Amino acid sequence: MAEGIPADGYDGDDTMVADVFAKDCSSRRIVENIAGKWGMLALAALHEGSYRFNALRRRVDGVSEKMLAQTLQGLERDGLVRRDVQTTIPPHVEYSLTPFGERVAATIVELIHLVQAEVDAGRP
Repeated sequence: MAEGIPADGYDGDDTMVADVFAKDCSSRRIVENIAGKWGMLALAALHEGSYRFNALRRRVDGVSEKMLAQTLQGLERDGLVRRDVQTTIPPHVEYSLTPFGERVAATIVELIHLVQAEVDAGRP
């Protein structure tokens, strides 16, 4: 348990305190969506810039259409990804990061660079 956070998740004045280790905490669901295989890769790809769905699917090699759609829906619901429907002919949808998503994706990209550097050095 995080220091100073009581086991019941309340801080004493009826305000809920986020504690990812508490089973009913909404932050846990967000972390699960981020930390999933496709969530991390989608966020890292979107850190490069906006993508249309099929371009993002090509960038995140190996993800199925269904899994990418589910992943993006979860990340959008959690406030990390923005879905922009453009009224062009033909209409298309672009995905980008929200400010919260940008901060999370930057951290993920740092982690990816760290892991890739270790792999390149032949350590794992």
